[in-house]
Amino acid sequence: MQSDGTRSSVGQASEHSDEHKAMLRGARKLVDVCAAVKPGESVVIITDPETRSVAEAIVAAAAEREADTSLIVMATRRRDGSEPPPPVAAAMRSADVIFTPVAVSITHTAAIQEACAAGARAVVLTGFTPRMMQQGGLNADFVALKPICERVAGYFDRGEHVRVTTPAGTDITLSIAGRRGIAKTCIVAPGEFSPVPDVEATVSPVLGSAEGVIVADASIPYLGIGVLDTPVRFEVHQGRITAVSGGREAEILRNAWAAMNDPNVYNIAELGIGLNPECRLTGDMLEDEGCWGTVHFGTGTSITLGGEVKAACHYDLLMHRATIEVDGIAILRDGELMV
Repeated sequence: MQSDGTRSSVGQASEHSDEHKAMLRGARKLVDVCAAVKPGESVVIITDPETRSVAEAIVAAAAEREADTSLIVMATRRRDGSEPPPPVAAAMRSADVIFTPVAVSITHTAAIQEACAAGARAVVLTGFTPRMMQQGGLNADFVALKPICERVAGYFDRGEHVRVTTPAGTDITLSIAGRRGIAKTCIVAPGEFSPVPDVEATVSPVLGSAEGVIVADASIPYLGIGVLDTPVRFEVHQGRITAVSGGREAEILRNAWAAMNDPNVYNIAELGIGLNPECRLTGDMLEDEGCWGTVHFGTGTSITLGGEVKAACHYDLLMHRATIEVDGIAILRDGELMV
């Protein structure tokens, strides 16, 4: 692990290149809009070797705001959901603002949960690439999308019973009674984390309540699977996936879960609706999950979403053209927002 207290730029050789300027524009949006960094605030940027160029652009933008900026480079985690090293977690707990441009997710971890509990504002940037800094979902108007996202999350907040169906064969019911609807708006307040550019309204089902079938036909942006050519079918009983079928993609997922030797990876952890009109399906997790009108079910860890489960991973299963009914009211019909 390497820690640099720094106010440096991205690098002298590329300082005036078009790509550098575009990267810096994206970094300024992360710093100014998503986190609203103020002079003197403690900003900790956690990265790994694969995503360091993105991290260094954020360092430069934070330094422009006269923030007390630290760049921490850690070894790439072995799998999504693995905890960062203890010194990294300690730095996160003491920060006002956290950015996590990492190749392998540390989002659904105790480190993020504890940092937010201590009042940090966390901008989650898993798998963020230089391309994502320059185009795609980061170009959305997050301020304008915020009330839309909060309105949709409000239906989850007040609801009790949900049914999700799709033309591809998804048909599943779940309870959200007493659960908090969460608006991930890409704009963070103290105590919150938000993945960027993944604007989404999300909720964690009551443990054990999900029952039915999920058919992912859009994307599974993990394990090298990405945008799906062949749908993957998941049978769900008492809140857990009990069977997976659907060709090569299904086999990759089955084998990965089996190797973790953790029954909690099969937990239905989350239901989310993508609400970013600038996102496109690319196989990049935060772009895919934010795509307007797509729906995803998260599996595994739910503790960062209002649930009770800590698992070895958190994977998301995306689908097209979903209809979501909350207490009999269709808030999404065939992928079109109704509220």
